[in-house]
Amino acid sequence: MRPLADAVSGFIFFTVPVAGADLPLIVVWLICAGVFFTFYLRLVNIRGFKHAVDLVRGKHKVPGDPGEISQFQALTTAVSGTVGIGNIAGVAVAISLGGPGATLWLIVAGFLGMSTKLAECTLAVMYRRERDGQVSGGPMHYLERGLAARNWLGMGRRVGRALGLFYAAAMVIGCLGIGNMFQSNQATAILIDVTGGANSVFADRAWLVGLLLAAGVGLVIIGGIRTIANTTAKLVPAMAILYVLSALTIIALNAEALPGAIAAIWNGAFSPQGVAGGALGVMILGFRRAVFSNEAGLGSAAIAHAAARTKEPVSEGFVALLEPFIDTVVICTLTALVIITTVYDPALAGSGVSGIELTTRAFASTLSWSPIPLSIAAILFAYSTMLAWSYYGLKAFTYLVGERRGADLGFKLFFLTFVVLGSSIQLGALVDLSDALVFVVAIPNLLGLYLMAPLIRRELIGYERRMQRATRP
Repeated sequence: MRPLADAVSGFIFFTVPVAGADLPLIVVWLICAGVFFTFYLRLVNIRGFKHAVDLVRGKHKVPGDPGEISQFQALTTAVSGTVGIGNIAGVAVAISLGGPGATLWLIVAGFLGMSTKLAECTLAVMYRRERDGQVSGGPMHYLERGLAARNWLGMGRRVGRALGLFYAAAMVIGCLGIGNMFQSNQATAILIDVTGGANSVFADRAWLVGLLLAAGVGLVIIGGIRTIANTTAKLVPAMAILYVLSALTIIALNAEALPGAIAAIWNGAFSPQGVAGGALGVMILGFRRAVFSNEAGLGSAAIAHAAARTKEPVSEGFVALLEPFIDTVVICTLTALVIITTVYDPALAGSGVSGIELTTRAFASTLSWSPIPLSIAAILFAYSTMLAWSYYGLKAFTYLVGERRGADLGFKLFFLTFVVLGSSIQLGALVDLSDALVFVVAIPNLLGLYLMAPLIRRELIGYERRMQRATRP
């Protein structure tokens, strides 16, 4: 599988040298979408923030709206799919390679991704299907039905169907890596480390940890999206609060270093030292970490948001724009501040020192016991990510083979098998291939968003006018 994985990864993550820095074209593709929709939708990521919070609080809730789960549950399910090990380890990668300045571009990319999320999740509700009380939606559906409705180049139906099938097939394979094996592997490694490392009772029983994780995931996903949503509605706020409070405690105890950290972030974003490509190299690292973290443009979260109870597609788009804010602007930024205010050394820039070890070292440098809550949060992050991605993969699979009970159960068992495998084997070509396939879906997804952009803007304008009339005294 290695030659195939290398070939696909080389294509998806193809880079071009720009001013001494390697620029991944997939990152350009994702960031350009964020810039386009931010301005095309008139800074909806900023002016719509308060309305998004009101929707999540249930302020505009209408009993009897179609859908399976509440808008808050849709948000927590989607957030559980994006907030994972990458928020802890991935930020350390960006800072160790690009210095503190990467944090600023990470935040900028997070804000831009909010607009892309609104666009894709609006379409997900518009073109979702309901059968026997169960809702199915996401990019494969709006690519097929949306492009058919527009009859693009007279081939809308055939092109849309082909893009939908491609998206679904790539998502089925891709979910086994980034949303399954990588998460179970890292959760197992963290558990072994926190319980004694080489002397841990789990050191030579990683498969047992995998079985326990698979059992925990299976108990939830067997009940479908409603059980997943009920679980994430409780789990996501709890794990986010645990991590945020832990990070804020470390930052507060190092408050004297905070002004210097903020200055280092600002200065490092524009005039870094010792980073390949200079300011452009730092920007690329920050943008790359952000788009890999919040997944704006991949369409994965749209699969969860399609199940939300609402008859206004744009309202769910507003709810979805909170995801990159929570995932990237809040959690990733706090991770960066913890590292910069504690153990960051300019000598790290370009040295390749990275990973969850650096974040753990940052927490432990202030409170020796803090790696314990950090480890708990990291394991919960991994667990919740597997819950969400099992649903994404399931909906992609049933799009390919049809909505059948046997297909539903078969995929879930298949997914759980890979949870066990991920915990107990060396991750190699399979995960590299699946990661590449997860990001290849950005190509058809964003192509569809661009083609349907006028429809998204028209829906947004109409929704905002209706809301203004509803709130007018």
